[in-house]
Amino acid sequence: MVFTKGSTALLAAAVLALSGTAALAADSLNFVSWGGTTQDAQKAAWAEPFSKESGIKVVQDGPTDYGKLKAMVESGNVQWDIVDVEADFALRAAAEGLLEPLDFKTIDRSKLDSRFVSDHGVGSFFFSFVLGYNESKLGANKPVDWTSLFDTKTFPGKRALYKWPSPGVLELALLADGVAADKLYPLDLDRAFKKLDTIKKDIVWWGGGAQSQQLLASGEASLGQFWNGRVYALQQDGAPVGVSWKQNLVMADFLVIPKGAKNKDAAMKFLANSSSAKGQAEFANLTAYAPVNTESVSLLKPELAPNLPTAYAKDQITLDFAYWAKNGPDIATRWNEWLVK
Repeated sequence: MVFTKGSTALLAAAVLALSGTAALAADSLNFVSWGGTTQDAQKAAWAEPFSKESGIKVVQDGPTDYGKLKAMVESGNVQWDIVDVEADFALRAAAEGLLEPLDFKTIDRSKLDSRFVSDHGVGSFFFSFVLGYNESKLGANKPVDWTSLFDTKTFPGKRALYKWPSPGVLELALLADGVAADKLYPLDLDRAFKKLDTIKKDIVWWGGGAQSQQLLASGEASLGQFWNGRVYALQQDGAPVGVSWKQNLVMADFLVIPKGAKNKDAAMKFLANSSSAKGQAEFANLTAYAPVNTESVSLLKPELAPNLPTAYAKDQITLDFAYWAKNGPDIATRWNEWLVK
């Protein structure tokens, strides 16, 4: 979709400039994310308030597609303005020249957790991969940690795993095979794939959050690897699902602006609002994903605490997305070859 700047928007921009207010010369922004309940919350917490304040319409698009983002930038026909991506991709895309550097005069970097901000991306939120399970399928059996995924006798049924070659699946396989959390990196790929081979025929793969929720809620998968906020959303809807936080794997999404985005200035303002204490808290209150702004904590609903990754820090493993940014392409080659074997 190509966005035009109409005469009304130009006139409004001129008036703002004359009044000393920074102009955002855009009629609309294209915001791309993963769909489902997460994008619904991003729309409610960020897009709608931004549109009300700025007069700029935020058009929702998705799901995020890394190949499409790269193709847009390389062709010079960039139709996306803001994209929610995984942290390792944000680092790799920046190194490949696919992203705009951020304007930290507009975005307040000082209030953001240093783990979740870079020169080319600000944290959208951080989350944990958790072990989710369908209680109606497993009955009294309660899986405890990632070893349960590989125990098909005690916990029968399909296993839902994230299908993309990114942080999470290989790490949980190694943890289940007895590798200590502080010895995960560099990843022992031979060992990880050998472990996954033991359940390969029982795996159903999910590529997006909405799909993962459907697999778990329907019982098509008895248990699996899920984003914590997706399990929380199912629980809020009354679905018969449980969660184990043992060995929860911390990862983050970043908001980035593709190189050559047509509405870069307005996109910077959007990122400033979405990463603010208020914007982050409102999103967290809707999703149970953790805020990246350090000043958001006091704005969170007290009852939300047991559903946030921050409540399980003692049994938490932060995935090394810098390692993945460097090694991801090579791992992806092997991953894709293994999938089709």
